[in-house]
Amino acid sequence: MTDATTLVRTVLGMRAMVPAKDFEISKQFYIELGFEPNNLTDRLLEMSLGTFSFILQAYYVQQLADNFVMHMRVSNVNLWWDHIDSLDLCSRYGVKTRAPQMEDWGLVTSVVDPSGVLWRIAEAPSRHQAE
Repeated sequence: MTDATTLVRTVLGMRAMVPAKDFEISKQFYIELGFEPNNLTDRLLEMSLGTFSFILQAYYVQQLADNFVMHMRVSNVNLWWDHIDSLDLCSRYGVKTRAPQMEDWGLVTSVVDPSGVLWRIAEAPSRHQAE
């Protein structure tokens, strides 16, 4: 039997597969947020933000999408909120957003994509703020 340490050494990446109800609308939504698209197939699209990425898939099950959460940790939530708010996503895509709010573990803003996927964008408080 192979041990976990040996298996870990073989891992080159790990990405979530995000569902898209309308693939083209979701693609445009993520491009506007700042993601760079890279076509993998006609039904799969790698969406990158620097070295981080996920795969957008032309596959949709409402129950899955409504319970799917992506968590992105950032150094400046307010910068992200200003960007999200400036895009007027609510009226243009019919999505929901939430302004930054302090939670027990950090400052969090959120946006729900056109398919119902919740993105939580979080900034952990500095050590001095948490103490």
